[in-house]
Amino acid sequence: MALDTKGAVDAARIAKETKDHVLVSWSAQGALQPLVITGAQGSWLHAGERRILDFSSGLVNVNLGHGHPKVVRAIQEQAAKLCYVTPTFGEEERAELARLMAEVTPGDLTKTLFTTGGTEANEHAIRIARMFTGRHKIMTQYRSFHGQTQGSMTLGGDNRRWANEPGITGVIRFFNPDPYRSPYGASAQAALAHVEEVLWYEGPQYVAAILLEPIVGYAGLIIPPDGFLRGLRELCDKHGILLITDEVMTGFGRTGKWFAVDHENVVPDMMTFAKGVNAGYVPLGGVIVNEKIAKHFDTNVLWAGLTYAGHPLACAAGVATVNAYRDERLVERGAKMGELLMKELRTVAARHPSVGDVRGRGLFAGIELVKDRGTKEMLEQWNRPVVKLQTAIKNALFSKDVYTLNRWNMIFAAPPLTVTDDELRFGVQAIDAALDVADRYAATGELPA
Repeated sequence: MALDTKGAVDAARIAKETKDHVLVSWSAQGALQPLVITGAQGSWLHAGERRILDFSSGLVNVNLGHGHPKVVRAIQEQAAKLCYVTPTFGEEERAELARLMAEVTPGDLTKTLFTTGGTEANEHAIRIARMFTGRHKIMTQYRSFHGQTQGSMTLGGDNRRWANEPGITGVIRFFNPDPYRSPYGASAQAALAHVEEVLWYEGPQYVAAILLEPIVGYAGLIIPPDGFLRGLRELCDKHGILLITDEVMTGFGRTGKWFAVDHENVVPDMMTFAKGVNAGYVPLGGVIVNEKIAKHFDTNVLWAGLTYAGHPLACAAGVATVNAYRDERLVERGAKMGELLMKELRTVAARHPSVGDVRGRGLFAGIELVKDRGTKEMLEQWNRPVVKLQTAIKNALFSKDVYTLNRWNMIFAAPPLTVTDDELRFGVQAIDAALDVADRYAATGELPA
């Protein structure tokens, strides 16, 4: 049932039409020169005859790699059977995926409201929290990103929310526990004391939920100290506050476990997900809630929903993807390959004075760049709208046929869970070469012409 994708592609025409008619996210449009991708397979993107290693799994979502035959086949078969039905009807793939989600998520998480992505999942999670608790305030971390609608954008703390402010009401932020550079260091207790102090200033009786990424993603790949998530769970239980974990980026084997909370055996009251649920093959996300919250809506209206909630094509892809993770033991593979990735990155980092820290879990790793290792001064200040350094690093990676995400003072390495040893080393070698750009910038302030 494979599709014929070998026909000639007019890349010049596609690039022109993209530039003339497509608004590209998070970019000033005038200088864009879009590279046309004509296909993809496994860990590789195809631009005509050129192959580029996708060392960030797209936007850290193509966990299975590109073109996985079981997922492609599931989409094709579902399209032939039923492409769409309204969310109020029962549908086989939607029901099956919801059952699988209850199996692979921790504790008593049991019922899922499906969305089309992580943004809407977080938007609906805070809505559910407010309906369930009757409280209004939501606590989040400064170093975070939770989506792009008005509500979910307000939840985040990076500069992408600025253009959307004032945003929604009731969002309170606290500082992240960052073992590399926060004043709390590696002390979970000091970080928790800060959270509790903020909570007392706001009034715990008014706080509906604490929502956070268990490992911060695009805002800096920050791994909290051991015990922090468990402490948050206890703090929430103490004050009747819901704990919501945003596993949009960290879920489905990305960190070497099914979900990042599994590293501390923490069970949230709600978990949001997207990206890896079907490896990005069809837009899909959701929020899964525990039994107590689910039962609340047996007799109370759930004032939430979407036209495309639980879209059959997306759910069919999700069922095939979750089964592939299980059948091919990809979560375990991600953990093993993550050990190799961290070893290789640390070897490279030792050669480059611009590298301040290398950190990660599973196949979710990041390099933090600094001007000086002793002072930890950032090479590019977080939240500054400057992209010259990262553009130079991206170009250096592209010159080695490697694509990965990089932002501010961070370079991310998050290949598919199916990445091979040779592909992993190929990607790290390209990062090694690109770090020469960062070293030069740290020493002289100069970038390649």
